[in-house]
Parts: sequence; C-alpha cells; structure tokens
Amino acid sequence: MITTERLRLRPLTAADTDWWVRLHADDEVNRFVGGYTQEQAAARLRDIQQQWTERGHGLCAVELRSTGETIGRCGLNWWEQFGETEIGWTFARAHWGRGYATEAAQAVLTWGFGALGLKQITAMIHHGNTASSAVAQRLGFTPLREDTVLGRLCTVYALARDDFPSA
Repeated sequence: MITTERLRLRPLTAADTDWWVRLHADDEVNRFVGGYTQEQAAARLRDIQQQWTERGHGLCAVELRSTGETIGRCGLNWWEQFGETEIGWTFARAHWGRGYATEAAQAVLTWGFGALGLKQITAMIHHGNTASSAVAQRLGFTPLREDTVLGRLCTVYALARDDFPSA
C-alpha cells in the first residue's frame, strides 16, 4: 500500500469489478481509455492481479484517506510488446482538477524508481488527452516517440530515474 497526504493506493482485485465498470461508464472518463462490460472488467482485473504476482507491481485503486472513497486508479503496467513499464492514471470526473492524478503518480514514480529499481517509466497518452499530457509534463516526462497503443495513436512520454528528483 502507498499513502500520500490525501490518498491511499492499494492493489486492484476482482472485488473492484463493479467499481471499475462504473468508473469507465462515464463517456468523458472513457473517451481515451474505453469502456468495459462486467466480463471485460473481470478479465482486466485478473490480468492486473497476475501482473502483481509475476512482476511485483500493477495498477492500484486510489482512495481518499479522509473517507475511503475509491476515486480512481493509478499504477504501473508492464507492456510486453514494448518491453516497457508504463504509469497510468484514470480518475472519476467528479475528482478532476484537484491534483489527485499528479499526487498519486508522484507516489507511484517514487515507488517504481525507488523500491522497484526501475530505470525508466513511460506514460502512453492518447492524442487529444491534454489533461494527462499536462500531468505527465508536470512530473518531468518528455516525449519519447509516437506509437499506436490499443489501436489508437498516442505520444509515449518517458522519465528516467536519474531525471526524477525523488529517486
């Protein structure tokens, strides 16, 4: 578990399936990450749990420490086809604009570069997702390449451990 001043991050599990479907049911939230049926969400969460078992990291549910409410997800995802560990974040629209994505991602980067010893972390951001691009740039990421992820064009940003101030 990772904690920050306002947030608690815990590994996602199958128990989060209903919440995952609700999070991605909002058209503004899923505009860049897509929606999920119950079956698709359950399969994705199984994959996340498998990654936690095999790699020691994965995506986390982000909860408000003050209330315990789950407000989003943030964590690390291994992409076999790219040979890269990516950080990702998605938050419920009601919680946008409050700095939660930056706060959660900062904590995940500290963990990834510190305890996990990663040398580089990428952020794959679909074209047009200006809010996520701004978060990545605030965290120190710089564009690495253009690529296609899940059939959509994106900019792949990268941050090296040596360039991360908290590592």
